Amino acid sequence: MQRRNFIQSTLVAFPLVATSAKTDAKTRTKKGFKVESGKDRFNQPIKYRGVNPNDVKISAKDTDGQLAIFEYVGYQKIGPQLHVHFDQDEIFYVVEGEFLFQLDTERMTLKAGDTIFLPREVPHTWLQLSDKGKLIYFLQPSGKMEEFFKRMNELQGPPSEALIQEIHQAHGMKVLGPPISL
Repeated sequence: MQRRNFIQSTLVAFPLVATSAKTDAKTRTKKGFKVESGKDRFNQPIKYRGVNPNDVKISAKDTDGQLAIFEYVGYQKIGPQLHVHFDQDEIFYVVEGEFLFQLDTERMTLKAGDTIFLPREVPHTWLQLSDKGKLIYFLQPSGKMEEFFKRMNELQGPPSEALIQEIHQAHGMKVLGPPISL
């Protein structure tokens, strides 16, 4: 009798679980869309370090957090601090220019047409070597990168090291060291 009750209660609960999964999927984009060159998905461009466009092309909101795609156009020979993502893999495709990537302790130069895979939990950074550069990069799953870039963009003046770590931690990352220098 206990087995029958278990089976019946499981069968009754199954449609509730299936329905809740469908409810979550309602946030996913149901229609295709186009994002024009030089534009942000939501017309809310984010400037990396106040100068370089870092536009959302495919939002976490479009994919239920499964994927985010950004386009970065660099006009400065800069890059991020050495950092690690706890839950996201990153893939960078170089559209224009030349970049030096560091993956753990290995360094590689990438040029237009090259792709690099940066697994989660592996320290990495990059530096733009050319006067102008352009990257398309993917985060899978998307994590909180859109929110991270918006938060960093809101800062007034240089943040303290403690604030940098706090913001990174809140968005699933940790800073491990300085950026690459020439």
